[in-house]
Amino acid sequence: MSKPPLRFGVMQLTMEPLEEILGHAQQLDANGFDTIWLAEAYPWWRKHQMEARSSTALSALIGRETDRLTVGWGIISPYTRHPLTVAMEARVTQETAGEGRFRLGFGASKILMKAIGEGEDGKKARPLTAIKESIEIIRGVEGGEAFEFEGKEFSASVPALSPEAEAPRWKIPMYVAGTGPKMQQLSGELGDGLLTASITTPDFVTYSRENMAIGAERAGRDPDEIDLGCTLVASIDEDRNTGRQGAREIAGMYLANKVQNIRGSADVLLEKANLTMEEIAPIAEAMERGGRLAAADAVTDEILDKCVPIAGTPEECIAAVERYRDAGCTHIMLELWGAERDRQIELFGKEVLPRFR
Repeated sequence: MSKPPLRFGVMQLTMEPLEEILGHAQQLDANGFDTIWLAEAYPWWRKHQMEARSSTALSALIGRETDRLTVGWGIISPYTRHPLTVAMEARVTQETAGEGRFRLGFGASKILMKAIGEGEDGKKARPLTAIKESIEIIRGVEGGEAFEFEGKEFSASVPALSPEAEAPRWKIPMYVAGTGPKMQQLSGELGDGLLTASITTPDFVTYSRENMAIGAERAGRDPDEIDLGCTLVASIDEDRNTGRQGAREIAGMYLANKVQNIRGSADVLLEKANLTMEEIAPIAEAMERGGRLAAADAVTDEILDKCVPIAGTPEECIAAVERYRDAGCTHIMLELWGAERDRQIELFGKEVLPRFR
């Protein structure tokens, strides 16, 4: 196999109204984007006037409402759905989207684990094991043969799929979301790709590529064949300041999240961005006090630049994409935010994507 091409997608938070999400997907479809990744939101967003929605339900609707756009779960947690349930939900998106238009991403989602009390009853949480076993079970289901599985987190007993059964028979590309080295290495061992978290920078891409390669080589695989999807703060406009404002908003939300909800697990992301908890604490305080716009106001130019956004004018966005491509990213996943997002999608499609096709 050859090295994956540079793909362009959007990482869509599932906390917006259904019609808005479907509208964004249709715009991405019409403007040449490859993928929409659904970042499953969680109850924390209720504190900021937004409501979480199911990625697995949304993906089937998007598959039906678009023509060529690939739909990805980026990500769902193995702690919210048994792998057999995941396999059943995946079948629906496979059927609505068609062959080659669905990708499945698993991640621990530490904040969701916290919300449901996972690991807080004296039982040590094992997200690495849970994700590995989930992938093994789902691949067993899609393979069609009868199998029995007994793991540390999950078990499954599945009869063979009859040749007469009407069901998709094609392989589902599976991705692992990881910030730390063990999860990233698992993506190289077992996955078709690795998904990184928000506030990914070029230095973090290099770090991730190295870890993924360790896992791939351990399993006798070619690391260059594994897709590296990078979640990147983004917005665009012909006017530089307007083009950076949306990126300031999304960076503010996620930097606040890293202070309030996922301390520890985000340390390497911040380290690679040369950001400290002390530096971003005022952003979290502003979001708690006044919401996402207040948080955006607290994101200084210096902090935004450290996040290395794909933001500003089209030429600035092109230069930023080149930095990420050169660092080893093969799948640009824009966290597109700010005013007039449909127009931003059109501008990316018209001015940025053709430079890399």
